[in-house]
Amino acid sequence: MSKVCQLTGKRAMVGNNVSFSNRKTKRRFNPNLITKKFFLPEEDAWISVRISTSALKTINKIGISEALKRIEKKGTL
Repeated sequence: MSKVCQLTGKRAMVGNNVSFSNRKTKRRFNPNLITKKFFLPEEDAWISVRISTSALKTINKIGISEALKRIEKKGTL
């Protein structure tokens, strides 16, 4: 399973580990992803999505239906 948020599109970034002696080695910054089930009352169905925790905060604030509408309007879903 890929490490990409299904709602926001957040994905892993690349950066450096920097040691005390200032040597740099490559590393990855992975997003904080969780698998979460939501109930859609309009469709009377459960959906399972892999989202970032920041997307979860947004869903808790505006609701899953409004979040899906915004994503469809944006064109990322």
